[in-house]
Amino acid sequence: MASEFQPRIYWSWIGALMVLIAAGLGCYLRQLDYGLGLTGMSRDVSWGLYIGQFTFAVGIAASAVMLVLPYYLHHAKAFAKVVLLGEFVAIASVAACMLFIFADMGQPARVLNVIRYASPSSVMFWDMVSLGGYLVLNSVMAAVTLASERNEVPPPAWLRPMIFLSIPWAISIHTVTAFLYCGLAGRPFWLTAILAPRFLASAFASGPALLILLLLVLRSAARVAVENEALHKLAIIVSYAMALNVFFILLELFTAIYSGIPGHEEHFRYLFLGIEGRHALAPWMWISAVLALASLLLLWSGRGLALAAAAAFASLWIDKGLGMVVGGFVPSPLGAVTEYTPTAPEIMITAGIWAAGALIATLLFRTAIAVRAYVGGNEVSL
Repeated sequence: MASEFQPRIYWSWIGALMVLIAAGLGCYLRQLDYGLGLTGMSRDVSWGLYIGQFTFAVGIAASAVMLVLPYYLHHAKAFAKVVLLGEFVAIASVAACMLFIFADMGQPARVLNVIRYASPSSVMFWDMVSLGGYLVLNSVMAAVTLASERNEVPPPAWLRPMIFLSIPWAISIHTVTAFLYCGLAGRPFWLTAILAPRFLASAFASGPALLILLLLVLRSAARVAVENEALHKLAIIVSYAMALNVFFILLELFTAIYSGIPGHEEHFRYLFLGIEGRHALAPWMWISAVLALASLLLLWSGRGLALAAAAAFASLWIDKGLGMVVGGFVPSPLGAVTEYTPTAPEIMITAGIWAAGALIATLLFRTAIAVRAYVGGNEVSL
């Protein structure tokens, strides 16, 4: 099926993203002037929506390895056309990660302190190195691959070692992110050895789930031919990774409840039941749990792929983008229960950053479609 680019849909989408970016930028300028007091964060909950979205976006970026690894190491031909799109999603996600850090810093100049006073003993320093390096790797890989497709020549030989390097590098960016949490001894909720594997499992489910949704949108809106085999393989990856993520969460729950150690148990009690009548996150966490089980049932039954991918993505966004960060702060080490609710400006800044990431991904996807239409005589297959 030939690609049928529909300008009205495309430019409406671009316009909507630009409106969100402008609104987010306006709120950020207000935050820059007023300070982080504009947000719902406090002394007891010093990380909120920004860091939660940063953590989730790192997982989306790392998930590109689930296409690179089977295609380049195991020659899975089903991913031949979509591996480049996975790299584009990684580039957009890393860009969003960096913007979330800028928003959370309050004063963006503070980011320079990580460079000016670089310390190899700081996990934050290594997080910056891993994310920056991963952005460079994916940018070079995607640009060279797309240029090779455009010129109808094989990619240069020097690109292959870079591709192999990107595989452990992808795993490292989310492992280092997990170390930012589990290295804080005063936060029992994060003080677990399986936090990094749990992060990776959720990343390897959410990223491919997002790619499934994007491919289905391209099939519907741009009339791009998307091979069912690629969607089927991605669904298998999501089902296994989602099942592993649920298993890890159950392990955490068993350990916390069976041990009866208040420092571990109280965080889960707050997230799912509430403490002292304060249960702002409890409905969200139960929704996340229901969506996780629903996605697994749909994936295992082989029905409703779009609904299954959306359920998996939404479940992991709630668990990782809200519960994981806030749950580590409530209750505080002194037992104080201070709830956190994002403010309207905070939500708009977050939406603006996600819109910026979506704009980057849209432009990159549009470029890839144009190149493949040129090479294939207006025939685009993914």
